[in-house]
Amino acid sequence: MNEARPVRRIRVPSVDEVLRSDVGAVLRGSFGHAAAAGAIRRALARVRADVMEGTGGSYDVEAIARNASALLHHEQRPSVRRVFNLTGTVLHTNLGRALLPECAIAAAVEAMRFPAALEFDVDRGARGERDDHVRGLIRELTGAEDAAVVNNNAGAVLLVLNTFGAGRETVVSRGELIEIGGSFRLPDIMVRAGTRLVEVGTTNRTHPSDYERAISAGTGLIMKAHTSNFVIRGFTRSVPASELARLARERGVPLVHDLGSGALIDMARFGLPPEPTVREALADGAGLVTFSGDKLLGGPQAGLIAGARELVAQVAKNPMKRALRIDKIRLAALEAVLKLYRDPDRLAERLPTARHLARGKAEIDAVAARLRDALASAVGADFAAGVADCVSQVGSGALPLETLPSAGIAIRPRARKEAGRRLAALAKAFRNLPVPVIGRIEDNALVLDMRCMDDEGGFLTQLPELCILVGSDEEPDVPA
Repeated sequence: MNEARPVRRIRVPSVDEVLRSDVGAVLRGSFGHAAAAGAIRRALARVRADVMEGTGGSYDVEAIARNASALLHHEQRPSVRRVFNLTGTVLHTNLGRALLPECAIAAAVEAMRFPAALEFDVDRGARGERDDHVRGLIRELTGAEDAAVVNNNAGAVLLVLNTFGAGRETVVSRGELIEIGGSFRLPDIMVRAGTRLVEVGTTNRTHPSDYERAISAGTGLIMKAHTSNFVIRGFTRSVPASELARLARERGVPLVHDLGSGALIDMARFGLPPEPTVREALADGAGLVTFSGDKLLGGPQAGLIAGARELVAQVAKNPMKRALRIDKIRLAALEAVLKLYRDPDRLAERLPTARHLARGKAEIDAVAARLRDALASAVGADFAAGVADCVSQVGSGALPLETLPSAGIAIRPRARKEAGRRLAALAKAFRNLPVPVIGRIEDNALVLDMRCMDDEGGFLTQLPELCILVGSDEEPDVPA
């Protein structure tokens, strides 16, 4: 006959008792009564669950208060957190793309902290236009007659398509119907813009005659999209922008050139192959050029529209522009970044994106060598850590086939058994650090590419915690 297991009788403190404790008082002062009480209730629920399962645990008032404190501090941690980008991708879309220079950060903070003359002309003492803060700079740097700015390049494309193509047709080469991240497709944008897509040519070959036959009385614009995130090689043909511009002028329709990545200067300065610049696209005859602020330009998220004065004026009058307008914080940062381009010879010293792209292999080798021993010690004897050659990439759809010689630290499990699981656990341990470290797993190793390493001291200070995480092989316990 089975005897019933005796029930453990443990007195669990009340919420009020825990709130009156020393730690509880600190929680009330830091997070407020309601939040502190809620966290304590959840900590008590976990205690009761432990009791029912017959597991051990600390059930005194101070222990419960400490558990509630750990829970609240975990929940207070920012969701948009700083990380170390050691992936080798300079403009990593998932990690926030371009890093802002100090001058842009200062300008953004100033705009956040104080009232700003966003749409107020101080000289005239009258209402102003927010695009005026960057209009002159964009004209100066690109040769455009006029310019406008919205919240991102997808918004810029949507706005231009809606302005000139709503209820009309947009002619574009089939080989330029691009898709960017998140299944964001140009044909879908056209539908939302209210324009009818007219595809010409084939995936690999498009001729001038294809455009000539497609243009009709119902054509609103011709669009050329720079295929910045893929390359078609082999038996190919595309129509140069200058030839399209001539055709557009003859037929009386605007040519819109979407550059996407938005290079303002020749990328050969950084040892990269040519990428069409905004100035070149306008010189080729485009009526409007659209491009991003947070890719090769190295600024905040923004969509810039540069081109002919009368075309920009029509875009500015579109009611949709208000829904897509840029806020004062990013506008202040964008102005500061654009001003750096007035002195391109010192751009690599001042603009983080330019600095990371221009960083030489020898300098990166030296960074990896300095950090290797500390990393080897932190990951422990079960892993081997060594300096290794690797390649970086630009990212964010720019120059997709181009790689940059780089160096990093490759960390491999010494034992082959369950090597994949061990690598995944190691990568997770790096992500669980106070400032998560994001690398990449390739060739049976966790590779930490040092191209974008700018804070060696901050990286080293958290390695002692990595020793604990790697040793435990699991996440730190946080009250549920």
